[in-house]
Amino acid sequence: MEPPVFDTVPDIRLIAVDMDGSLLDDEKRIHDDFWPLLDELAARGILLCPASGRQYATLRRQMGRDELVYIAENGAHVVQHDEEISADGLPLDTARAAIERVRASTDLDLGTVLCGKRSAYVERTDDAFLDQATPYYAKLQVVDDLLTVDDDVLKVAVYDFGSATTGAGPLLHRFDALVSGEHWVDVMSPTADKGHALRAAQDTLGITADQTMAFGDYFNDVGMLDAATFSFAMDNAHPDVRAHARFVAPPNTANGVVRTIRSVLGLV
Repeated sequence: MEPPVFDTVPDIRLIAVDMDGSLLDDEKRIHDDFWPLLDELAARGILLCPASGRQYATLRRQMGRDELVYIAENGAHVVQHDEEISADGLPLDTARAAIERVRASTDLDLGTVLCGKRSAYVERTDDAFLDQATPYYAKLQVVDDLLTVDDDVLKVAVYDFGSATTGAGPLLHRFDALVSGEHWVDVMSPTADKGHALRAAQDTLGITADQTMAFGDYFNDVGMLDAATFSFAMDNAHPDVRAHARFVAPPNTANGVVRTIRSVLGLV
């Protein structure tokens, strides 16, 4: 499909972009065309806001820019210029209860990541699990016992080697867990999501919803799409997510984010 074309170029100041399933292709790569676009946006005074379940350190390393507004940990942490804009952490007793709930499960193959401000932490050390966790956490420490970690907790992320929708999601239902991917479930503060995070960034920067674009594909992107007037679901998005977006962008496998930004802003 082709990206949408608007009759009038909107006054966009902030573009929030989900990573997996949106900006990244299915091989977790950023298209080469993205980097010159990023320079063009900066020259026009338009801020890019990577929004992901990844930790801040991972996003910062991946994007290589200090001036971007980073929505990390699915909205629990917002950072720009290495300064915290907002944080909505998880109470320690809730985090520990979720960890123990996962430990008690005997019929699911699960791995837990305790996500703090300083680092992420794991106690499961087999290669199969670490291969899944390491790409998302540039700062990752192996500890003997997650219950003894001393850090400001942002969330508990659980990887399900089966289906998160039928496995870890229902297991952690009483914690209002968010299914954030095919295999990932996040236990977070009830008020933490990408939508609240984007609104915090908008308030701090003096940018309105009408000046905001947002791109997403999965359930954890719904709040962010609701916070932007120019909301785009990827063509590969879950049907329930598409219902929250005003427009549709080409799929992540066809460089949909970059092509749509260029089309909407007239950057040809």
